[in-house]
Parts: sequence; C-alpha cells; structure tokens
Amino acid sequence: MSSPIIPKGVAYVPLANVSAPEPIVFALQHNLSMLAFTSAIEPLRIANQLTGQSLYSWQTVSDTGANVRCSNGIEIGIDAPIGDTPTDARIFVCSGVQPELNSSQKMADWIRHQWRIGRTVGGLCSGAYTLARAGILSGRTFTLHWENIPPFCEHFPDLHPVEQLYAIDDRILTCGGGAAATDLFMKLIYQRHGGALARSVLNMCLHSVQRSETERQQSSTSANIGTRNEKLLHIIAHFQDHLEDDIDLDDLTNALGVSRRQIERLFRTHLDTTPRRYLQELRLHRARILLVETDMPVVDVAIACGYESAGNFSKRFRETFGISPHKFSMGQG
Repeated sequence: MSSPIIPKGVAYVPLANVSAPEPIVFALQHNLSMLAFTSAIEPLRIANQLTGQSLYSWQTVSDTGANVRCSNGIEIGIDAPIGDTPTDARIFVCSGVQPELNSSQKMADWIRHQWRIGRTVGGLCSGAYTLARAGILSGRTFTLHWENIPPFCEHFPDLHPVEQLYAIDDRILTCGGGAAATDLFMKLIYQRHGGALARSVLNMCLHSVQRSETERQQSSTSANIGTRNEKLLHIIAHFQDHLEDDIDLDDLTNALGVSRRQIERLFRTHLDTTPRRYLQELRLHRARILLVETDMPVVDVAIACGYESAGNFSKRFRETFGISPHKFSMGQG
C-alpha cells in the first residue's frame, strides 16, 4: 500500500489515535469517471488532514500496472498491477463510459477472488459491470450510474440494479458515481469514526448535507418537466416502463379515465409536444445509450426500443441526431 497522506490544514478534529490506517484499493479502468474517483478519494484525504492521523491509506491498481486515462483525457498514475491486498482492504472498481468495453475478465476474476477471501469490494459509477462479470451480484442490492442501467440490464437480464445514490449490501458497496461517491464514503467515515469527523469532512467538501442511501440519482420527473399533474406523470412513467412495447394510447385512456383528447391537451399544455413525439424522444434517447454502451446490433436496439422495423428506427434516429445508427455505433458520431 502507498504511504498514508496527511496534509497540513487549519481545521482540526480531535480523535482517539488509531492503530493503523484502513487500506483502500482503487482498481481503475480506462475511461473511468474522474469525478467519481476524486469524489471518493478526497473525503479520505480530508479525514486524514482534519485529524492529523493516518486514518486511511490508498493505492491505485490496474490490470497490468500501466497508467490509465480518464474519460476527460487526463492520465492517472498507477501504483501497482492487481494482485495481493491487505486482509482488511476495501477494493473499489472505478469505471466510467463504455464499461462493457473497458471491463476486463482479468479484473473480474481478481475481484471474485478478493470477494471469496473476505475482502469488501465495490463499484463506483459503472464499476458494477465488473462485479457482475465476477458473478457476485446475484440477489444483491446494488447500483450504478443511471445512464448505464438500461444497457447493463440488456447485458445482465437476471440482475436488477436499483436507481439510488449508493447501496451497501454486506461486503458489496456500490454508488452511481459523481458526487454520490462522496455520499458513500462519508457514510463509511461516519460508521468508523463517528459524526463529528463526518460532519467536518462534509463541511470541508462543501457538501452541505449527507444524502441518504436510497435517494434517487436523478431529479424527479415532476421537477424535470415542471409540473405535478398526476395524470401526465402517470402516462410518462408508463412510457418509460414500456419503451419496448407497443403502447396504445386508447388503453391508457381507459386506465386513467380520461379521453384521448385530454391526453393530447396535457402534453401540449405542459410539454409543448404530442404524446407520440414525446414517446419517440424517450425511445431514441434509450437507443442512443444502447448503441454507445453495448455491442447490440442495430436491429436488436430497434426492437428493444419499441420499433417494429430497423428501417423506421434508422430513419427517425438520423432525423434526430444527424447520423445513421450504424455509423453512430461505430464511433463516427
């Protein structure tokens, strides 16, 4: 493990001396989210700084020990290749965009071994892909970044992630990435060292409140569209849950007890669009995610997003994004 880092600072929190730092291992993958990584590691650094103690030590590892490049193009130095870890280590796989492409079987096998010998393991942002490939998520409560959830479910249809900030399930810890990594690590600091230190770390991070585990990653639909109209929200939720299905507005009118004209008026008044156009936007956004994050053929993406023919899907995709789905999936967008 790397030597603990104890920066000097003005603020101070008294804490009984600890016998040894808790080791944290960050297993970094190419195209990882730098925001998720730094949001996790900075609370540890600040906890050391505030107490003047080696509460935490950390180490970066990769498949081969070679440096990795974040999705923003910045390269991060690696301390060692994956290998042996301290018996009390917590190991976090840090991933980001295109996790299926960047999640290696070598690291998945290593994570599975670490789990089996008693280590606590976790995933930041889309790190759950590696945990899934390791075969340790069945029956577990876990999460990953909301944008990665649809393609993840296509890859692993028997696994069911929750859309919340972070999840702690025994020795498996996951978070949606971004600032949610701070929430997860603040929880760990609180559990080990108490509320006084946790609150001080929060203040140093300018993180105004410790968010709970089950808070949603995204703003509510009502906040996003600027209305609390229950009928409209119900229709949108139905759309989101059944994008791959043939949605019949007449069936919705019967279920809600409103006329089709009233549904059309709701969308026009609150969203300045039609139900059909709104549904198409949802489907195309889902398709764009699947084309980026999976290797699904275009025809399968079309079916998964509710299009009866690949030709119609390709036409709508090109109209919206200015490129064919075939070229977009090959990285020419």
